[in-house]
Amino acid sequence: MEKKDMQELETLLETRQYTRLRQLLGEMNDADIAGWMEELEKNSLLKVFRILPKDLAADVFSYLEVDSQQTIITSLSEQEAATVIDNLMADDAVDLLEEMPANVVDKLLENAKPDTRQAINHLLRYPEDSAGSIMTVEYVSLKESYTVEEAIQRIRAVGLDSETINICYVLDAKRRLVGTVALRYLLLSDSDEIIRDMMHENVISVNTMTDQEQVAAQFKKYDFTAMPVVDNENRLVGIITVDDIVDIMEEEATEDMEKMAAIMPSDKPYMRTSVWETYKKRIPWLLLLMVSATFTGAIISTFEDALSVYASLIAFIPMLMDTGGNAGGQASVTVIRGLSLGEIEYRDVPGVVWKEIRVAVLCGISLAAANFVKLMLIDRVGLMVSLTVCATLAAAVLMAMLVGCLLPVGAKRLGFDPAVMASPFITTIVDALSLLVYFRFAVMILGI
Repeated sequence: MEKKDMQELETLLETRQYTRLRQLLGEMNDADIAGWMEELEKNSLLKVFRILPKDLAADVFSYLEVDSQQTIITSLSEQEAATVIDNLMADDAVDLLEEMPANVVDKLLENAKPDTRQAINHLLRYPEDSAGSIMTVEYVSLKESYTVEEAIQRIRAVGLDSETINICYVLDAKRRLVGTVALRYLLLSDSDEIIRDMMHENVISVNTMTDQEQVAAQFKKYDFTAMPVVDNENRLVGIITVDDIVDIMEEEATEDMEKMAAIMPSDKPYMRTSVWETYKKRIPWLLLLMVSATFTGAIISTFEDALSVYASLIAFIPMLMDTGGNAGGQASVTVIRGLSLGEIEYRDVPGVVWKEIRVAVLCGISLAAANFVKLMLIDRVGLMVSLTVCATLAAAVLMAMLVGCLLPVGAKRLGFDPAVMASPFITTIVDALSLLVYFRFAVMILGI
């Protein structure tokens, strides 16, 4: 939505030209309306929602952020709120109710229609982050004995209340999923043709207990816009649509980024997270990493005598530690991404290690050569000190890349999230190893 359009809507709202405002909103895209409403104050948000036509209000409501949805729901009467819930797709209603207090949820479900209440309770029983918890039960199912004409009549009867009608799901007498048929084939086929004879039998589906991250991978692999969800007896219980998968991919990516930064994952947006909640998410990891970082201090203390003889060695410690940490971080991010996308399996570890060794050698030699020139021409610290620093730099890069590729693979093998073994842990380990190697080279080369 352009800025001038937003200004026009705000002007109409401020001047109380509600009829014109209602007319303009009716001509706009649902997502654009929701985006504009997010910028409004609470009172204006509620006023605009009440101005919207009922059929449009429910569609716009599903695009709002959860906090805005909660503001609206808690401000409506119980009956009005129940009407909104009734008009939402079941999966969107579940997403909202999961964020609300139990007493509010009970009242909403109590006033909702029986079929709405049944659909929501059905979805709430599945574990969080499973396919069953993110699916919707609004889909078009057809009997395999239907003719094309009967199928089209069925779509006309239930299509408006379905998440999508592009793909229809064919069930046998026991509601087992036996095939799919695309709407375009129905429209282009003879009216007396039998669904059984034209359906696509090789159906790709997911189980209700499949993890949502695996579901997202299936969508990416097959380029689906919707995927059926079946129970252990292959009975169709719902479908997952691509709009839900986009949200899941964003959620999973955010979670991995938080873990890689040593922050406990949060399901709330940053601006909705209080200072205390943010503190609790960060402090455990900071404490752990602080304690683990004391090892580097202990190593430096051990070689205090050597440092007193060659005080210039101290100046290069930050550079060696930072370079090693950066190299390890690069390797870990690459490997974690490969693990997440299924590109790297445990059997690929030897190949990954061999590749990282070769990359580390090339990077280490390049960095050491560039640093050697700098040390000799600019810093003028002498040949032996330069060799000590550069040899340590090359070794640190090699160790860092090996640690960076092996830790995530090892974590996944042990059942942990590979993202946890990202930059903070790798940096701490590499810092300690780099210092040990640095001082050992100093003893060997400088004779201290």
